[in-house]
Amino acid sequence: MRSFENIALMTNAILRRFAIYRVAYSPTALRIVVGCCLLLAVVALQAQQGPQAAAEQYLYNSVNAERAAAGLPALRWNANLHDAASAHAMQMREKNTLSHQLEGEADLLARAFRAGVHFSRVSENVAAGESALQMHDALMHSPHHRDNILDPAVDTIAISIAGNHGELWAVEDFATEVTTLSLLEQEKHVVGVLSRVGMPVDSTQEARETCKQDTGYVGARPGFVMRYTTADLARLPQQLLARLKLGLYGKAAVGACAPARTGFSTYSIAVMLYR
Repeated sequence: MRSFENIALMTNAILRRFAIYRVAYSPTALRIVVGCCLLLAVVALQAQQGPQAAAEQYLYNSVNAERAAAGLPALRWNANLHDAASAHAMQMREKNTLSHQLEGEADLLARAFRAGVHFSRVSENVAAGESALQMHDALMHSPHHRDNILDPAVDTIAISIAGNHGELWAVEDFATEVTTLSLLEQEKHVVGVLSRVGMPVDSTQEARETCKQDTGYVGARPGFVMRYTTADLARLPQQLLARLKLGLYGKAAVGACAPARTGFSTYSIAVMLYR
């Protein structure tokens, strides 16, 4: 996907240059100019990659061009997510049906999970048409699909296109990736956050065992126990922050445990506060 990323860099450079003259160029004119540049780049690559790969590249860079124009960061390519998108695109082509879930097929959440994607958020656009240009234009004129493309919460994407006698079936899968960390690494992150707010803290086996329980605690009785799941270890729950602000506790213990298998990738944490 290196060529995909190179074209994305070129597109962003074009958008930055035209942003200097944004008073003189309407959004429609800007999209036309960028679209023409993308088409020229894709045509140059089509001989090397084939028509379907070139169409995927056009959609990938068109999505990032739209995001750049909206002031949003570009989406990274996700190879595992591409496996899930490819399987679904082929299913749509074979059954000649545009759908997010075909009969006998797993839903998007399960498809992404089975492909090995670690995510806290996932969404999908599907489209059919005679060209990538036609499909992208249709998606951008559909409020829900446009929202997926311009979602500030996602950071990764995969696009797959399956062709059949001139008809293209496209899948755009978006996700918010969650970094895979060991339990000790998770605890270290939370210990650091608590330390920065002035709370003496350490990781303990009692907190780890408490994390595994739905209720109660293990070890010495704490003044407060907070169990939570999160995709962002840098942020503490508001309820825990409120407790810390009371100034009633002199130390804390942190423990991480394996989360329930739901498809979504999150971290399970227990924080025990002691007087």
